[in-house]
Order: sequence, then C-alpha cells, then structure tokens
Amino acid sequence: MSIDAPAGPEYEIGRVLLSADQLALRVRELGAEITNDYADGDLVVLGVLKGAAMFITDLAREIELPLELEFMALSSYGAATKSSGVVRIMKDLDAPIEGRDVLVAEDMVDTGLTLSYLLANLAERNPRSLNVCALLVKPEAHKVEIDVKYAGFKIPNEFIVGYGLDYNERFRGLPYIATLNQTVSALTPPAAG
Repeated sequence: MSIDAPAGPEYEIGRVLLSADQLALRVRELGAEITNDYADGDLVVLGVLKGAAMFITDLAREIELPLELEFMALSSYGAATKSSGVVRIMKDLDAPIEGRDVLVAEDMVDTGLTLSYLLANLAERNPRSLNVCALLVKPEAHKVEIDVKYAGFKIPNEFIVGYGLDYNERFRGLPYIATLNQTVSALTPPAAG
C-alpha cells in the first residue's frame, strides 16, 4: 500500500531516501546484532518520542530476547526544521535503570546535542551499560561526537520526514523516509496558541 502526502504545495515531499523494504531489512539486521550482544543482559530499550516510536516498535520485534521498553520525550526542535540546541525533558522514565543494560533507540543523530544531553542524564542514573542504536546518522551535522554502537544508515544533512519523523507533526505515518520539499521547509511555522 502506498501512502501519498496530502495535496497542496505546502505538503510536498521530495525524493525518497530509504524505502520501506530498506528500512525493514536494516532494522532486522540491527535486531540480530543486538540479540547477539545482549544475550546475557537485562536489557531496557529506551525510545525517544515521538520520532523513534515506529523504529523502536519494529526494533523490539526483531530483538529475540526478553526486554523492557521505556520511553522519554525530549524537545529541541519545536515547530522548526533545525534544532535549537536547548533540550527539555517532556516525559521522563517510568522505571529505574540502575544496574541495567540500557540501549537508547534514537530515530536520528544530527547535531548530537540532544543525544549528548540525554546520555549524560542517563549516565547519572548508574546503568550497567549505556549504548545507542540510531536508525539514521547525519555525520555532516554533528556538533559533538556521539558513540553510536548500532547505526542504521548514514544520510546527508537534509531535513527528512517519514517512518516517525515529522515536519510540524505531519508525515510521521509515511512507510519510507524522504526529504522535505524546500518550499515546505521554508514555511514559517504556525503561531502557537
């Protein structure tokens, strides 16, 4: 089934970077690697909402181990297409992670600022191990170095949507990842309130 973007120039997507089949194959491969590496652990897979929701769901199905899912929500974008660099915790963990193996499942690492903040915050909670699995990595955008143990795809420094990633809460449901049409990314975000 193909899902098309809504009609109108303000909702155009650009080219498809990663198809649904490419995403499914890579997530399966990541799941196999994680299954092998954490066979003797007490694994907590931590998803960063909302962007990683689809990724963590698919990834959890591919990890053939008992695991616990946890979620946090962070914000550094708001309604913009570039990270502000100011990170806010919108939703914190529901359970302690002390002494446990924590794998952060992130949709995308671009500047690395948000993830760096998150990793420092989680490290203070004394997990047994703390690693990152990122579906997408934008090496050209990095402002800080992040050790991504499991990386799905390296992509160019473009604004993208689909497979959980959005522009102003739109396009998350696309089964593929595509660039955002420049006319859309140049739009002024709607006023809050």
